[in-house]
Amino acid sequence: MVTTWTEAVWFLPFVIPIAIWVTWSDMASMKIPNKAVLALMIVFAVIGLIALPFVDYLWRWAHFAVVLVITFVLNALRLLGAGDAKFAAAMAPFIALPDWYPFMFLLGATLIAAFIVHRVAKATRIRQMVPDWESWTRREFPMGMALAPALVFYLAIALAQG
Repeated sequence: MVTTWTEAVWFLPFVIPIAIWVTWSDMASMKIPNKAVLALMIVFAVIGLIALPFVDYLWRWAHFAVVLVITFVLNALRLLGAGDAKFAAAMAPFIALPDWYPFMFLLGATLIAAFIVHRVAKATRIRQMVPDWESWTRREFPMGMALAPALVFYLAIALAQG
């Protein structure tokens, strides 16, 4: 992976609480708050200046724009929720361009695992602990439950490779 241990050390402590917020919110209400998306963008805007070489920092904003366009098209086709689209775009600058291919495999694995965990939790006593979560009754899957952990896992892998 191209993302360095130093980058992961800087980003991860700020990304983890936002990822928990996004995951929880998406499972509870099937919405990713705009404030969470904005918080992730602010983390990159501020910490990215410290963690990345300036040229890389500037280029990573292009990742945001490209992913925003792609995910908004997917949203227009009703393949992805608007909150998921915005959050995926906010995640994009954290991922180095050469890491996109392995990240997509990581996202795929995280999506499968999140789907299984959600369906198993739905059929267990966990559902009784939070019976009002909207994700229990909706046909759609709360993608924030996969997107947010995928970013955390990506940074954690970079940290472990340190």
